[in-house]
Amino acid sequence: MVACAEGIGVPRGSRMFRKALHAVAFLSEEKIAAKVNYLKKTFRWSDAEVRNAVCKVPVLLALSRDTLKRKSVFLISEMGLEPKYIAQRPRIITCSLEGRLRPRHYAVKFLKENGLLKRDSGYSAVVKLTEKAFMEKFICPHKEVVPHLSGYYAAACRGEVPTVCGTTKC
Repeated sequence: MVACAEGIGVPRGSRMFRKALHAVAFLSEEKIAAKVNYLKKTFRWSDAEVRNAVCKVPVLLALSRDTLKRKSVFLISEMGLEPKYIAQRPRIITCSLEGRLRPRHYAVKFLKENGLLKRDSGYSAVVKLTEKAFMEKFICPHKEVVPHLSGYYAAACRGEVPTVCGTTKC
């Protein structure tokens, strides 16, 4: 296990080493190699980008192919994020697609399209916020202009796709 963890690029003395050990604990070298190749193909990453992403977030090796594929499609195809951006911020991939990534994307997209955001926050920063901080920064300040935004955001968190926010399209 130690050799596998070091083999994916996580040094023994790093903070991530224990997480890397946990991620590779039940995987053979062949399965690790297959997962690395799948990450390269799915996220369109180079060898260096995969190595960097796995070093930062070893649990990527434990995620199912289906989960990785759905998140890749959403982040790259639907959101238009560059593969390099994702590789530099791989924690995005560990977030819940239905509970965090999609709802926050819908809310921020709506606010941008309607000129309600004064500055552009990077998507990684938006995703990292706690739920309370996200509500305070992105939803609550606009409750007078778009009174139903919090309800639409809550619906998106439940997996419903918002179609209209008040009189303005989401």
